[in-house]
Amino acid sequence: MRRNMFQQFYYKDLEKVYRKFNGIILDNVIGDIPDLQNYFEELYEKTSPDTKVLISYHNDIWEPILTLASKIGLRRKVGIQNWLDENDLKNILNLSGFEVISTQKRFFSLTVITIARPKPHSESNHPKYSVSIIVPVRNEEGNIKKIIPSIPKFGQWQEIIFVEGYSLDKTWEKVKDEERKRGNVFAVKQKGKGKADAVRLGCKKAKGDILIIYDGDRTVDAKDLPKFYDALSSEIGEFANGCRLVYPMETQAMQTLNKIGNQIFSWLFTWILGQHFKDTLCGTKAFFRKDYLKFKHSKADPFGDFDLIFGAIRNNLKVVEIPVRYKGRVYGSTNIHRFRNGLGLLKMTAKAFLEFKAQ
Repeated sequence: MRRNMFQQFYYKDLEKVYRKFNGIILDNVIGDIPDLQNYFEELYEKTSPDTKVLISYHNDIWEPILTLASKIGLRRKVGIQNWLDENDLKNILNLSGFEVISTQKRFFSLTVITIARPKPHSESNHPKYSVSIIVPVRNEEGNIKKIIPSIPKFGQWQEIIFVEGYSLDKTWEKVKDEERKRGNVFAVKQKGKGKADAVRLGCKKAKGDILIIYDGDRTVDAKDLPKFYDALSSEIGEFANGCRLVYPMETQAMQTLNKIGNQIFSWLFTWILGQHFKDTLCGTKAFFRKDYLKFKHSKADPFGDFDLIFGAIRNNLKVVEIPVRYKGRVYGSTNIHRFRNGLGLLKMTAKAFLEFKAQ
C-alpha cells in the first residue's frame, strides 16, 4: 500500500479528503468520536469499491498506563476516550458496511493498525418489516411520557407494548394514559413476577415481524433503536444484542460490582457458546418474531437476557452486537437485586455449560 494513497484527516475535513483521495488514514481519531457506527456509515457513503481505510489507534490494554501518563504530565491530556479492542472495531465496521482486511500491532502492541475496505455498494432493497417494541416497566412513573416521543419512526409500522408489573408509584396510570392517547400504544398488566416474565408476556402480545426489547429506565438512548432494526433488515445479523461496554459510560451508570460481574459473564459465555459476547446483560435486544417462537424458556433467568441468548444459539442465529452508550438514571432507582439475581444468573451459566460445552 503506497503512502500517497492516503491522507490524514480529522472529522471536520471529511468532504475535502473524499474528493481528493482514494484512501483514508484515521490516525488516533476514533477515540474522540461519539458515535462510531454513524461516523463509519457516513464514510461508507463516500467511498468507492477501491477505497482502503487505514485506522490507527492505541491498544486498549494500554489504557491504564496511558491514562496515568496523562494525569502525571508525561503525556498530553485528552478527553474521555473510546477504548476499543479488535473485536469491537471489527464489529462496528461490519455494521457500517466495511470488512477488515488485516490487523497489525506495532511498538510493543501499543499501536494497532486495522485496514478495511467497503463491502460492495448496492441499492437498498431490503424489505420493510413491522416492529413491536416491548418496554418492561416497574416504578418508572417519571419516564413514561418521555419514552414514546424519544423513539424514532422506522420499519413498516410500529407498536409499543408497555408491560407493567407491581409498581409502587403511578406507572400503570401513566401507561394507560399513553394508551388512550395513541393508537399504537398498548398497556399490559403483568401477572407473573420479574423482568423475564414481563419480556415473555410482551413478546406473546406482539404482532410485529421484528421484536425489540427496550428498558423503561431510558439508560440506553432510544435513538439507537434503528441500528438494531437495520442490522436485522439488512441481513447483517438475525439476533442483535446491545453492548454497553464499548463506549465510556456516564458516572454511576453501572456500579463497579455490576460491571465486573458483567465482564465475567461475558468471558464465560464467549468460552461456553463459542461466539464473542462483550455484554450479555444489556436489556436492549432485537430478533425476528418467527425465530422467537422457536425459543425455549427457563424460569431460572431473572432478567431474560440469557434466555434469549440461549435461544439464539440453539437456533443457530447469527448474533451481532450493537454498541450503545449507557447513561445514568434520571428518574427512580434500579430494580436489580445484585446478589439474589446474581445467583440466578450463575445457575443459568451452569446450565449453559452443561448444554453447550459438556456434551
